[in-house]
Amino acid sequence: MAIKHVRSLNSGMTVEEFKEWLMRFDSDGDGRISRHELRQAIRSIGGRFSWWKSKKGLRQADSNADGFIDDAEIDNLVSFAQKKLGLKIAAD
Repeated sequence: MAIKHVRSLNSGMTVEEFKEWLMRFDSDGDGRISRHELRQAIRSIGGRFSWWKSKKGLRQADSNADGFIDDAEIDNLVSFAQKKLGLKIAAD
């Protein structure tokens, strides 16, 4: 199920749907999410202070400190999105 509306984000989604939604912001197509791309995702849901939240989100999720969030680090970002962005994300 593709997420097409912001309202869908607030009503809940699975981790897989969250990944699908997030990868829509992978503007360079490298399969990883940069801080800029994360900021765009946060802005798309009406998130305030997107610059600060993207910095915090990347810091929390990027376990190998390469400056990107890859597929192996998505679970860390899920935790951040639930706590700091108020998204409802259920296990697959």
